[in-house]
Amino acid sequence: MSSSLTRAMRPAVRGTRALVSKTTTSTASATLRSSVARPAAARAFTTTSVRAHAQPVDISDLTPTPITHLSETEAAMADAVSKFANEVVLPKARDMDEAESMDPAIVKALFEQGLMGIEIPEEFGGAGMNFTSAIVGIEELARVDPSVSVMVDVHNTLCNTALLNYGSDHLKQKWLPRLATDTVASFCLSEPASGSDAFAMQTKATETADGFSITGGKMWITNSMEADFFIVFANLDPSKGYRGITAFVVEKGTPGFEIAKKEKKLGIKASSTCVITFDDVKIPKENLLGERGHGYKYAISLLNEGRIGIAAQMTGLAWGAFDNAAKYVWNDRKQFGSLIGEFQGMQHQLAQAWTEIAAARALVYNAARKKEAGEDFVKDAAMAKLYASQVAQKVSGQAIEWMGGMGFVREGLAEKFWRDSKIGAIYEGTSNIQLNTIAKLLQKEYTQ
Repeated sequence: MSSSLTRAMRPAVRGTRALVSKTTTSTASATLRSSVARPAAARAFTTTSVRAHAQPVDISDLTPTPITHLSETEAAMADAVSKFANEVVLPKARDMDEAESMDPAIVKALFEQGLMGIEIPEEFGGAGMNFTSAIVGIEELARVDPSVSVMVDVHNTLCNTALLNYGSDHLKQKWLPRLATDTVASFCLSEPASGSDAFAMQTKATETADGFSITGGKMWITNSMEADFFIVFANLDPSKGYRGITAFVVEKGTPGFEIAKKEKKLGIKASSTCVITFDDVKIPKENLLGERGHGYKYAISLLNEGRIGIAAQMTGLAWGAFDNAAKYVWNDRKQFGSLIGEFQGMQHQLAQAWTEIAAARALVYNAARKKEAGEDFVKDAAMAKLYASQVAQKVSGQAIEWMGGMGFVREGLAEKFWRDSKIGAIYEGTSNIQLNTIAKLLQKEYTQ
């Protein structure tokens, strides 16, 4: 591990000031020190960001490892985020859900931990880590609170990635340091009549003498209450249909920009989801993101990558629900004089659930590794998101039944995990859209 990467890992492995104990910090630091001493030949290729490679990674000579094997860096990340989630996020998870609001102290702590700039290069103040490290962080956060997890997911896998891949030098210099340290980002694609058919959007952009003007509305926008940076998709040339769609950067507070409504939701209630309106919102020409008319290509690419993040959120959720219930049935809940986890019928359900969680995680990490290696991962991402969302909903529902009355009340987290799980089959591409994607790619492979 290079000294620069060691420095990049420091935010993720140190405890948040005044929030995480000294014991947590020393344990995570020890994990990192052990990774530094390990021979370079033993490292997984994913320790280095794929962006450092001009061509796809040649993995033909690498020694095969288990799909869910983590490099030393990724393992240190998992350990640090797990401690952070349990010591900092967990005590506030129920209160944030009841208040339907993200605690500003949690948002601040996410930045302090380096979790909002995982793939942003060190030169811009980020951690400079790889994509799978982001997946690890998303999964670990979701084991405690999927609302916090999706904030980190959207910020990293959609918004930061969009700026890194398509932003001009001016936009990168201006925004990446802020996105890594103190500014939440939001991704504005969906509209009232443009959900699964994302390119039926009605929001329009018009070129002006000094830049562009945006008029229209967006719906179901994650992070919108906390964000100051918005990536907005609008049609700059409706005569070209979806080929006129273009991406722009819009700052909150720009005249004509308004958060029109905050949705009240079934689950992930601490995560803000809002309606946004644009009334002749004027932005400078340098706020064009990428090339004119390429917005639809960017959206497809970003959502393919983002789906791996949502799949990780769902596996983390399923894992968290299982953890919560398994500890209860094997330690506390008794019926007929025995712990209910000792009954064969219950043990079979637990075994089946754990097997499905493991299968979902294998799909997620396989998709992440293929993405990093520069291989085609579209089908893998769709399969991971589809199955992980199914497993999350099934396992979190079963967990309530395993816990009985204690699973049904709002005192614990069991019912919250179940409510939070439902969104996995809806956002960043519904389950039916994932099935369409998988089937089309299979048909292409099998058509002679």
